[in-house]
Amino acid sequence: MVLQSLKNCLWLSCILRTPKACFWSTATGGLIIQSVSNDVYQNLAVEDWIHDHMDLEKQQVLFLWRNSPAVVIGRHQNPWQECNLRLLRQKNIKLARRRSGGGTVYHDLGNINLTFFTTRKKYERMENLKLVVKALKALRPQLDVHVTDRYDILLDGQYKISGTAAKLGRTSAYHHCTLLCNADKFVLSSVLKSPYKGLKSNATPSVPASVKNLFEEDPSLTSEMLLDAIAKEYATQHQIDHHITVINPADETLLPGISNKTKELQTWEWVYGKTPKFSISTCLNMAYKDSVLDVKVNMDVKHGRIEVCNIDLPEQWLPQGLYSELVKSLTGSKFCPNETTTLVTTLLRVCPQDDELHSRWSLLCENMITLM
Repeated sequence: MVLQSLKNCLWLSCILRTPKACFWSTATGGLIIQSVSNDVYQNLAVEDWIHDHMDLEKQQVLFLWRNSPAVVIGRHQNPWQECNLRLLRQKNIKLARRRSGGGTVYHDLGNINLTFFTTRKKYERMENLKLVVKALKALRPQLDVHVTDRYDILLDGQYKISGTAAKLGRTSAYHHCTLLCNADKFVLSSVLKSPYKGLKSNATPSVPASVKNLFEEDPSLTSEMLLDAIAKEYATQHQIDHHITVINPADETLLPGISNKTKELQTWEWVYGKTPKFSISTCLNMAYKDSVLDVKVNMDVKHGRIEVCNIDLPEQWLPQGLYSELVKSLTGSKFCPNETTTLVTTLLRVCPQDDELHSRWSLLCENMITLM
């Protein structure tokens, strides 16, 4: 493992001293690249860069990468429908939207990511997954692993260890998949469980599945071993040298324009604003003094912003002017707890100085924010 790290450092040193044109043109037939970064936005940006800039007619590419804790949703998914955003914020787990379709996945350093780049004509998901299975069997022949018709890899016939997604461009394509080695399954199951009620959306839903780590089957397996075995099998099948070229996704000299791609993937407009239109119809059960108030809330959200907002409050519970100002302010704002908190705090400053009114206002606002 120390030797592998030293080898990777030497490769990186070599790359950074080599003009970028020489780096991408040295290999023919195939290239194996590994990211030194564990940042989900940087690694997704590398995918975009390779897809947009490399001549895949000349050489196919295998990109290997791992992320620190992150939840990654598909291009056409709704994050409120797919995961527990409050828990992500509490645990400081990043949320990212990739450019490919498919379902939501949890990433951490126990989860390997593999991206296979080809021309659109040569794109073949099944062959890529068979390559992964062959690498696993070469490493541990006793493993019971196979590819399904849904392009998943199952362990012991029932546990999903790999999910798959793809992006097909006009001439280029890539297929990426995960591989569970030793991911934190407790965190995985917790963050991929949406607590939000009354949400209706045409966004692509994820398909739940039972998962298992390869480490549970064989504790001697490590992510490094799996990466190396897959790279070796890829090299064999593409008849290239078994070299893993290490790159730094923050290096503009190597990847011109990569910083802008990384920044775009972090923006609220991309992560949340690209969510397909959805609606919320729910009832807030608010405990106030000795009673429970049922407050019906209906919202339409488009591009991540509240387009229509209706809050059915008990009569006289809030002054009509204040209620109207709340609805008016929410309409057009981001469906976002931070923005809503700022908005309601500003409105509270113009509220009459009445303790009971302030208590009611705070209770309503706290409950509204739980929807987000």
